[in-house]
Amino acid sequence: MYTSFFGLNEKPFAITPDPRYLFMSERHGEALAHLVYGVTESGGFMQLTGEVGTGKTTLVRTLLQNKLPNNADVAVVLNPRLSVIEFLETICEELGILAPEMRGSVKALVDALNRQLLTAHAEGRRVILVVDEAQNLSRDVLEQVRLLTNLETAKQKLLQIILIGQPELRDLLAREDLRQLAQRITGRYHLEPLSRDETGQYIEHRLRVAGALGEVFDSGAKREVYRLTEGVPRLINVICDRALLGAYSKESRRVNRRLIRRAAAEIKGIPYTAPLLRWATPVVGGIAVAVIAATLWPLFGERGDPGSEPPASTVAAAQSTPNPVAEADPAAAAPEPNEIAEPEFETEPEAEAEAEAEATLDDQLLLAGELTRLAPAFEVLFGLWGLELSEPVTNGCDMAQAAGYACLVQRGSWSSLRQLNRPAILTLTDSRGKTHHVVLEAIYGDRAELSIAGVNVTHSFLDVTDSWFGDFILIWKPPNGELLALGRGSRGENVAWLRRSLAAIDERYRAEPLDSGIYDADLEQRVIEFQRDHRLDVDGLAGQQTQIIINSLLGSEGTPRLTTPRLARE
Repeated sequence: MYTSFFGLNEKPFAITPDPRYLFMSERHGEALAHLVYGVTESGGFMQLTGEVGTGKTTLVRTLLQNKLPNNADVAVVLNPRLSVIEFLETICEELGILAPEMRGSVKALVDALNRQLLTAHAEGRRVILVVDEAQNLSRDVLEQVRLLTNLETAKQKLLQIILIGQPELRDLLAREDLRQLAQRITGRYHLEPLSRDETGQYIEHRLRVAGALGEVFDSGAKREVYRLTEGVPRLINVICDRALLGAYSKESRRVNRRLIRRAAAEIKGIPYTAPLLRWATPVVGGIAVAVIAATLWPLFGERGDPGSEPPASTVAAAQSTPNPVAEADPAAAAPEPNEIAEPEFETEPEAEAEAEAEATLDDQLLLAGELTRLAPAFEVLFGLWGLELSEPVTNGCDMAQAAGYACLVQRGSWSSLRQLNRPAILTLTDSRGKTHHVVLEAIYGDRAELSIAGVNVTHSFLDVTDSWFGDFILIWKPPNGELLALGRGSRGENVAWLRRSLAAIDERYRAEPLDSGIYDADLEQRVIEFQRDHRLDVDGLAGQQTQIIINSLLGSEGTPRLTTPRLARE
């Protein structure tokens, strides 16, 4: 989704172990060198350990794809939670020597494996066994692995074994009853996470491989990534991917520190604390929460009644909380005569204002709590369409479909929301990492009108996008109440509707004959022109987005809209 926005050829931070993206840090280079030596010169066991997500599997895949000698046969065991028989069967299957009569017999499987190893040795070939997640091997399977190393000639081991695992593998092999196996390990390497400088280089490396031409992450963002991930590549990938999505939804070409923090909160890996609240002491924080709750309660009282009183407990908390200024030591509070009192927290006016704006929406989300679940949000959305509900909302999209509507569940930006021009449910994340569903009812310039737990509030795009990573749901009315993707070869009344609608929007999109229900090459070309003009994916297929925008441009009566015609033109 965000790839074209940033000029990328593909997602740079996928968590799949793609050797093309291997960043050869000093540690990764050493680890790969150990593995290459093991499979080309050594015999017996090689052990590679590292914390979760440090890149062990990527290293091994790089080894298997690019560094193996031409005379190597490889068996890979990815799921080590196997019995001894299942383990042996997997190895034989990987080497192409598993026969039906061998199944269920350890002796038959080992004999077949030994014959294959001797044949490979005679042909000058090396056989390599790679076991991933080896810390999950049972005691019996580990003993069988040890016995496999007894398959040898007078001069050479016939099977090279690479064990890959988490740090628990080291502890496992340190057991007294496994000392015979541990003694046969000829090479060990523990892969450490990246340093701070390497983390920044890693981010830039993956972006370059994906096709980035300029700097996407600023220096503060890179430092924040390291602080939050401690240099673990998988965590880096997850947070950076989410941050790119957040920048895209915000229509920002650069990823900054705030986007990184929000991304961490969004994936619920590390809690994010809003700038306004980060400096607060527990006492001050307690006062702030009580005062904020008392101040904002009218927005979130029963049925959103502006005259609702705050709960008695909230008022009591605000009144009973000690005044830290009154109880403080006066001597400590007063500056020396010749001393200029410095502000306790130094912030630039712009940053302070931005923090206050951010906290305002965050406080509203925190106060709303469980009232911002998906079902109540759908009820508000249905109300905007004039849909009367005979029962409480359970599955919103199913209920919409039953009423002749369709759901569009997507990730996008403010531009895409403007273009679709329908009220939408936005998924927001508060400073504690909790998810909230609010309804975007209208857009006025660069401000958004939101329904939070049934209460309407207005915030700037900047304020909202600090909590929004582009996820939204909207409903719309498909032509003839039938959701169909229309493309070459489609037939029916919906195709005729498409012809008539395109012609009504602009004569340039007119495809004759107007009443034809056949999706031919001429109509496909008109759809392509329409998609190109409206910055849609150009595929000649009239899917949901294309149909929604056509519907919006036609000005269908009774359709709720985000923007007025004047604002839409602007």
